[in-house]
Amino acid sequence: KGGWITMPDTVFIPWEQITDFMTKAFIKAGVPHEEAAICADVLAESDRRGIDSHGVNRFKPIYIDRILCGMQKPVTDFEIIKETATTAVVDGHDGMGMVVAYKSMELAIRKAKQYGMGMVAARNSTHYGIAGYYAGMATKKNMIGITGTNARPSVAPTFGVENILGTNPLTFGLPTDEEFPFMIDCATSITQRGRIEYYARRGMETPAGAVIRQDGESITDSDQILKDLTNGEAALLPLGGMGETLGGHKGYGYATVVEILSSALQAGCCLKMLSGLNEHGQKSPIHLGHFFIAIDTEAFLGADTFKEQAGNILRELRKSKTAPGCERIYTAGEKEYLAWLDRKDKGVPAGGSIQKDLCDVRDLLDMPYRFSFEPDNSAVLNKSASRG
Repeated sequence: KGGWITMPDTVFIPWEQITDFMTKAFIKAGVPHEEAAICADVLAESDRRGIDSHGVNRFKPIYIDRILCGMQKPVTDFEIIKETATTAVVDGHDGMGMVVAYKSMELAIRKAKQYGMGMVAARNSTHYGIAGYYAGMATKKNMIGITGTNARPSVAPTFGVENILGTNPLTFGLPTDEEFPFMIDCATSITQRGRIEYYARRGMETPAGAVIRQDGESITDSDQILKDLTNGEAALLPLGGMGETLGGHKGYGYATVVEILSSALQAGCCLKMLSGLNEHGQKSPIHLGHFFIAIDTEAFLGADTFKEQAGNILRELRKSKTAPGCERIYTAGEKEYLAWLDRKDKGVPAGGSIQKDLCDVRDLLDMPYRFSFEPDNSAVLNKSASRG
C-alpha cells in the first residue's frame, strides 16, 4: 500500500488473481458474496473474449465508483412484479446490473425449458457489462439467447446531432456443433463509450466518421469526445454513419427497437431520462432497462439438428472466397474464441492505467492485497542493504 508506483505499460494478471480480487472488492463495497462472484465473472468474461472495452478497465469507474457515490446499490433487490408462464417483468431497484441480468436470463431459460420460449423485461437496473454473457447462458443450454439494453444518451438519430439514444446493443447467441457459439454482440452505433474510453487510455484517436459535433462535423480527439458526450456537445453515430447513403437509418432503426423493448414492456425510463443526473446536475441512479429472450431449440426439430445446421452455415461462410489482401473470413464469436485460446494461460492484459485503478480500489477499500505486477519492495530493500 502507499503511493502509486509507475508500473510496466502492460502486464498479464492471472485470471484467478483478478477474479479473486474483483470478487473481494465487490464484497468489501457491500455486494453479497454470491452476487459479487457473478459481477466479477461478467467482467472477466469480457477480457477472456478480448473485449477489453467492457472488462477489468471498467471495474472501478463504472461499478466501484458508482456504488460508492450512490448511483447504484450494492445489494440487489430482484423483484418480480408481473409473471405469466412464458413472460415476466422484474424490477432491479437500482441494484447491480449484472445480477439483475443474470437472474433475468436464468428465469427466461427456466420458462423456455418448460414452454419452449421465455422472455423477461427488467427495469430500474444499472450497467450489466457485456450483453453476450447472458446470451451465452442460453447457448450453453442449447437455447437461442437474445438480449438488449438501453443506455445513457449518446447517439444521434439519422439527420440529427443531439445525443438522445443509447448505444443499445442487440445481441444474439446461437448454439452450434462447433467449440463456440455464434455470438453477435455489438452496439447499434458505430462505436461506444467503452471503446472511446479504451482509445483515450491508450492515447489513440477515435476513427473519423464515428462521432459528430453539434455543427455536424466529425471529431476524433478521444479525450474531448468523452467530455463532449457528457455535456451534450457531441454524439455518436448509428451503424451506417451519417445520413442514409450507407445505411445510417438502419442502425438508427435497430437502436430504436432496443430502446422500446428496454422500456415500453416494463414502463421503464428511456432516452434523456437515462442521463444519470438529477434536476440539480448531481449524479443519480440511471434506471436502465433490459430484455432477455430464451428459445429452446429442442422445441423445434431438436437441438442437434439446429446446431449441425447452424455449424454448416458458418463453415460454408468461412470457406467462401476472400477479398484480395484478406487472409480469411471469420464468423461472429470466432475471434472471441481465438482470443480466449490466446489468453487462457496468460491472464488478463492490464496497462498502466488499469493497474493504477486496481491499486486505487485496493487502497480506497483498505484491502490487504498485493498484485503480481507490483514491485517486491522488500526484495529491493534487502538488495540495497546488502550493497551497503
